[in-house]
Amino acid sequence: MSRQMVRPGGRSARVQAAVHAAVRDLASEVGRDALTVPLVAQRAGVTPSTIYRRWGDLQELLSDVAVERLRPDTAPQDHGSLGADLTAWAEQFLDEMASPTGRAYIRDALLGDPDGSNAGQCSAYAADQIDVILTRAAERGEDAPDVETVVDAVVAPLMYRILFRPDGLDTAHARRLVAGVLGTTGP
Repeated sequence: MSRQMVRPGGRSARVQAAVHAAVRDLASEVGRDALTVPLVAQRAGVTPSTIYRRWGDLQELLSDVAVERLRPDTAPQDHGSLGADLTAWAEQFLDEMASPTGRAYIRDALLGDPDGSNAGQCSAYAADQIDVILTRAAERGEDAPDVETVVDAVVAPLMYRILFRPDGLDTAHARRLVAGVLGTTGP
């Protein structure tokens, strides 16, 4: 079953917010593995059929919640230079995504994503953040690579290591990736 797009505003937005909150609260209270559609529906004050109709199954619901939780809350901070901005962003990205919670959200986002739209949305979040940094650098007159170059040289290797080889992954690795894409020895 394909997931329907949720319309913004109105009852649909209230249902989505209630169901997302129920998932987050219950995951904290009983653990993610104990979640069921009927349990989430009861907590959210909706029927299980509402959840099945909108999200298809529990994994797609968890994926939708994860994508929402992976959305950045704020624009990247301005540290005065491209190197400093991109380094700070990469370190924060690594810290958030490599945490146990971040890894769980990444897995959920991908597991309940039969058509790849959630993965695309997560990728767009990172690309949008990088675009802010690169645009700011260009406005300061700094030479900057394009967004896709940074995604390929910084985000992709970080995500690979986060998911498949997390041992020894630290901020020094993120700094080296940024330095490499900028052709520098540091921020």
